[in-house]
Amino acid sequence: MFERILVPVDGSPTCHNAVVKAVGLSKAFSSAVTILYVIDPYPFTGVGADFAYGQAEYLSAALAEAHSAVHAAKELFEAEGIAPGTSVVEAHTVWRGIVEAAESSHADLIVMGSHGRHGLGKLVLGSVAHSVLSHTNLPVLVVRDPGARHKK
Repeated sequence: MFERILVPVDGSPTCHNAVVKAVGLSKAFSSAVTILYVIDPYPFTGVGADFAYGQAEYLSAALAEAHSAVHAAKELFEAEGIAPGTSVVEAHTVWRGIVEAAESSHADLIVMGSHGRHGLGKLVLGSVAHSVLSHTNLPVLVVRDPGARHKK
């Protein structure tokens, strides 16, 4: 049913839960998997020499974080005998990088985590999962953060 699964990662516990779900789906459907980390190279704006130095420092740290998150996800797949592909890309926004990677890799499914932010947190920080859902026609399995459930 799903031949190619794209798994965007960010290194968070919620992302870990999504990776675990993707491992199960990959085993069930014998799917090829690509683990993706998207770096936004321009997360802030500025001018002058201080900006250039800050940008270089940011990109270096972001690349290190990307490799760490991809490596952790890859280990979970490999522990189950699955050899995933990996990709670290730059995109102006994370959701756009995910959608573009899904299209270019001909993914059948995107499996990703959502932190379940609501209200002001969602307004200020945005929602990558929501934006992906809004901009792709592919099926998307969104794995919620268990701590984000509303109490009644």
